[in-house]
Amino acid sequence: MKSRLPVAIILLFVVMNVSFWYNVNHGQRIYSAICKTSSEENPDQTTSKSIRPLKGMMTILPQGRLGNQMGEYGALFALAKMNGYRPYILPEMHQALSPLFKINLPLISKDIDKRMKWEEYKIKNWMCPEYRNITGKNVKLNGFINSWTFYHHIKRELLQEFTFHDFVKDEVNAYLAQLRGNRKNVTFVGVHVRRGDYVHLFVKLKRGVLADKNYLQKATDYFRNKYQNPIFVVTSNGMDWCKENINNSLGDVYFAGDGKEGSPARDFALLAHCNHTIMSFGSFGIYAAYLAGGETIHLTNYSAPDSTYLKYVKYDAIYLPEWIAIPADLSELLKSKAQSNK
Repeated sequence: MKSRLPVAIILLFVVMNVSFWYNVNHGQRIYSAICKTSSEENPDQTTSKSIRPLKGMMTILPQGRLGNQMGEYGALFALAKMNGYRPYILPEMHQALSPLFKINLPLISKDIDKRMKWEEYKIKNWMCPEYRNITGKNVKLNGFINSWTFYHHIKRELLQEFTFHDFVKDEVNAYLAQLRGNRKNVTFVGVHVRRGDYVHLFVKLKRGVLADKNYLQKATDYFRNKYQNPIFVVTSNGMDWCKENINNSLGDVYFAGDGKEGSPARDFALLAHCNHTIMSFGSFGIYAAYLAGGETIHLTNYSAPDSTYLKYVKYDAIYLPEWIAIPADLSELLKSKAQSNK
């Protein structure tokens, strides 16, 4: 018996390894695929299940800052699952997301990235039917993505990817507890006001308008009328403007953060830990609201009808149908356009 024992162990080891590699190379997984999506169809209505063999690797080109890269991560996560690829992220995305989140997708080094023969696959800012049938051995996705239409059907799984580190949660919860004080039945409403580069980039180059004083008053009044003790936690890259234009006569508005774009992580974590959200626009506010859950109020129709912005953005693909939309006031923008045409 003693002489046979090593042989048995060796045979068992061989069988286990053969089984493992068979499952890796030939195994099948069940993926949830969202329904056909186009400008006329709602991708949140139906889902279908399909079984697809594992293919090669899939990654995505990291572009933009925190919010944009969260959208890109979500699209990669969903499209790889949908099409049977093994998803990997590049170092720039890991550097942008890992300080905040316990992300699980494996990292691929710059050296391997350069040596890989990637098939580039350009994608739009909304889910298209053809994205459910991506082919190629190893695929690198490319595109700015801020659309729930890619991943909302697997929201629970995606939110697990965006789990905050414990030290981040502890710091934010301590800050919110300080704001609460001895008050009971407090409802925290995160307020994100995008200004900064948008004051020039969006208004002058994209023919759009920013969230104004009237919009913020309507949004805060909604929550004041609905909840007994709301606390508004304001973050912005234009904090001086916020302090001048957000009504704090009731003492329920707190201007958090330092207003600097170089350190957005704390602001994002604060917004995501609130019960509800008021946002203007931009990927930062979109994903803070998505993680927070609850009710979200957002600005909509904030671009002139002839704006180039609308060539690559669809409002209904950015903002969830259940979110509350307040149309922007375009009167001054349209008036100046009419005067310039005279």
